[in-house]
Amino acid sequence: MLSEMLFQNWSGLARTLIVALLAYPALLLMLRLSGKRTLAKLNAFDLVVTVALGSTLATILLSESVALAEGLLALATLIGLQWIVAWSSVRSGFVADLVRSDATLLVRDGKICHGARRRERVTEDELLTVIRQSAANALENTGAVILETDGSFSVIPLNDEGKPGAYTHAGLERQTH
Repeated sequence: MLSEMLFQNWSGLARTLIVALLAYPALLLMLRLSGKRTLAKLNAFDLVVTVALGSTLATILLSESVALAEGLLALATLIGLQWIVAWSSVRSGFVADLVRSDATLLVRDGKICHGARRRERVTEDELLTVIRQSAANALENTGAVILETDGSFSVIPLNDEGKPGAYTHAGLERQTH
């Protein structure tokens, strides 16, 4: 039983090696042809595509029930769909609104925007942790904390004059505490 978990047969190893030697360069070529935007992870849709590409590649390599051609078609389809959605988002505000969210201002001028924090389901402790890990280091030194569209946090410290750095964005300017 243990031996089967560690090694089944030489043909399985050979298949994995051959498929990896073909699928990996094919994926790299597809990613190169589709452009940098494919893996940019600027929003949730991008993250889903990135994870799906990795999962699909793993399935191609490890599952004997998936032929190389089927796996490459799946990779090409995911990349194509991502390209179409990104292309459509640039040209259509409606599509852009469907696939991405707006950044959210969670701290402004050293004060927590509690309504926005609750709507985004971020605890005060999580917010303070993000601030401590940044150059601002403390809430009173923070000009702004923005929850970006990809789920990451941007922390903008106050400058020497006690003013926040540049975080001007039409949607953020309208948000209040």
